[in-house]
Amino acid sequence: MNVRLNKTSTFAALRNPVYRKLWFAILLSGTCVAAQDTAATWTMNMLGSSTFLLSLISTVASLPFFLFTLPAGALADMVNRRKLLCIMNLWLAGAAVLLAILGSFQLLNPYVLLFCVFLIGVGFAFHAPAWSAIVPDVVTDEELPSAATLGGLQLNVSGIIGPALGGVLLYFLGANWVFAVNALCFVVVILALLQWKGPEVESGFPVENFLESFSTAVRYVRYSPSIQVVLARNVLFAFFISVIPALIPVIGLKELRLRPCSLGLLFTSMGAGSVLSAVFVLPRARERLSSNTLIVLGNLLVVLVYVLMAFVRQRELFLVVAALAGAGWTLSASELWVAAQRAMPSWARGRMNATVIMVSQGAIALGGVVWGFSSQAAGVNVTLVVAAVAMALSLLLAIPLSINLYVFSEVSDLKPTSAVGSDSLKNPAHLFNFLT
Repeated sequence: MNVRLNKTSTFAALRNPVYRKLWFAILLSGTCVAAQDTAATWTMNMLGSSTFLLSLISTVASLPFFLFTLPAGALADMVNRRKLLCIMNLWLAGAAVLLAILGSFQLLNPYVLLFCVFLIGVGFAFHAPAWSAIVPDVVTDEELPSAATLGGLQLNVSGIIGPALGGVLLYFLGANWVFAVNALCFVVVILALLQWKGPEVESGFPVENFLESFSTAVRYVRYSPSIQVVLARNVLFAFFISVIPALIPVIGLKELRLRPCSLGLLFTSMGAGSVLSAVFVLPRARERLSSNTLIVLGNLLVVLVYVLMAFVRQRELFLVVAALAGAGWTLSASELWVAAQRAMPSWARGRMNATVIMVSQGAIALGGVVWGFSSQAAGVNVTLVVAAVAMALSLLLAIPLSINLYVFSEVSDLKPTSAVGSDSLKNPAHLFNFLT
């Protein structure tokens, strides 16, 4: 089938054999990670944790991305990305093994569990920029929207299979076996990566040290209105979307009193909604709607979800609400990712991806604390209504912070280091800092 005739197809990038092999490898790992997330959430609840500590899992998982993603992005531009991905998968396997060992010897308490989740987050913080940076090298520009959707689709197919698998393993074998299986999956991913001969680091510009690399990233953000808009939109979206990972487990375990398999089914429903959105909604929506409009509609769906989360307490109906949450998340996040990739120059893609991930995960970490503390102090229902109203009001910023105007109208490719101070950037239009 001709890819050019089907460039909006969700599966177009899978016709690329290199991307297809890597995608299935990450799919396997994501399935195991989703199973482990279910096991960790269940373990935290069984340790008698409060609502706040339970919601804090999402914050601890996101915090390493805020702390370490920028140096990870620099590494992704300076070293062999395939080797970096292999090393970080070894780290992730070791952290999962540690979790299994501590659980086996009954050494887990809420704080030890949070520390182990943090270690796993560190591994993913260094993994994510390298993976994001190799995708545009593997696929064509026509395949990039498909790869963006497939990235979310991979997460959410994993989100369908993984939690269900985790719930079953929890019921029959216990959490420690889930942690051990996750470690094994990381090893399988390493074997798949070793079979791919990725490109070496581009040598068109001198290799920078860490400080120069950070300085270059900061200067590029400073002089690129399109990147500034992408960052601002990601921060807003991430802060409000953090309600879902922070409070859905709280509602499931504290309000609905779900058992292991039912908890897995709750996360599976969210993944199913994301997959259905990616396969059936996104391709058609991209043909008819602008990126800015699509992001706003996705956010409005999330607002509706928060209202439903506040009032629906019937178990089967709440599974539908979880599916809608996954659909709204995918609609907005996928389109924001495409906008970010098109706003980045190839020479700084690793650092710019790291910057986007860093600010987004920082906002998720902050949001997890805010919504978790609010639910502990004021109650889950009040917190959800407040989040819905605040998110709806934040959508007014989509007018001045338009993705269509600042990203898709013109994509800059400023040169690194020396070029940032060149005469071409002395033009007021280039010096304009939108966020200030």
